Amino acid sequence: MRFDLTDIRVFLSVVECGSLTQGARAMHLALASVSERIAGMEAALGAPLLERNRRGVRATAAGEALVRHGRSIVDQVEQMRGELRTYATGLKGRIRLLSNTAAMAAFLPPQLCQFLAAHPDLSIDLEERPSLDSVQALVERRADLGILSDVTDFGPLQTHLIASDQLVVITSRSHRIAGQTQVAFADILGEPIVGMADTALTIHLAERAARLGRQLDYRIQLRNPEHIAMQVEAGVGVSILSDVLARTLRRDLAIVPLSEAWATRQLYLCARDFAALTPHAQLLARQMLD
Repeated sequence: MRFDLTDIRVFLSVVECGSLTQGARAMHLALASVSERIAGMEAALGAPLLERNRRGVRATAAGEALVRHGRSIVDQVEQMRGELRTYATGLKGRIRLLSNTAAMAAFLPPQLCQFLAAHPDLSIDLEERPSLDSVQALVERRADLGILSDVTDFGPLQTHLIASDQLVVITSRSHRIAGQTQVAFADILGEPIVGMADTALTIHLAERAARLGRQLDYRIQLRNPEHIAMQVEAGVGVSILSDVLARTLRRDLAIVPLSEAWATRQLYLCARDFAALTPHAQLLARQMLD
């Protein structure tokens, strides 16, 4: 059985994307080349690694075993490369960073600008994801660092507090609460809601509503904040967002903070193991924690 590192990377890409086509695109390879590599791996193993269906592909039991070992191998190779780079002239490398929407809106831009300007040989692969998705990606070593809110179960991750964020209600200017300085969560539970498609925040708000014996009335849930603002401005409903995100919206909206103590969220820098990060990822982590 002979798999090279490219074979393993290709296979992991296909499994993570759930599609041969998307996996090939992510690796910048032709679909035929990816199919041939995986077929060769299956022939060498003597067992199928993927189950193919109309929706795409998923790993077989043998494939899941390869995923576990493959991620460990890729991670170890990246650590080796990172350590060896420290002996070269200049430090070159890429950092895989995940962020929730709130941090992407305000906290990260100045941090990354400062970091990249100071380290011209480093690059960052930045991806915006809900906090729950980021936890899984960090645990599985598909990212180096993540910025998550404390409404998420961090599981085995190591964490450092880096910022605070307030939850607010955004409304049209004509809404009954538009002129208030703050509003209780219970006071908006009867309102139609335009939701942010952020799984962690949705679960958090649902739990808070359940404690009051209520539930949120979502008319629609969207991923794009500007699309949410458009719906709110038109009077479709109100929305609950982070304050830093709400203040980036280019609409004439009222922003009213939630009055409850739990509405102040904490943002954490997370990693599977800070000590095991590549040297360049450790550089970025240190800057964010200073």
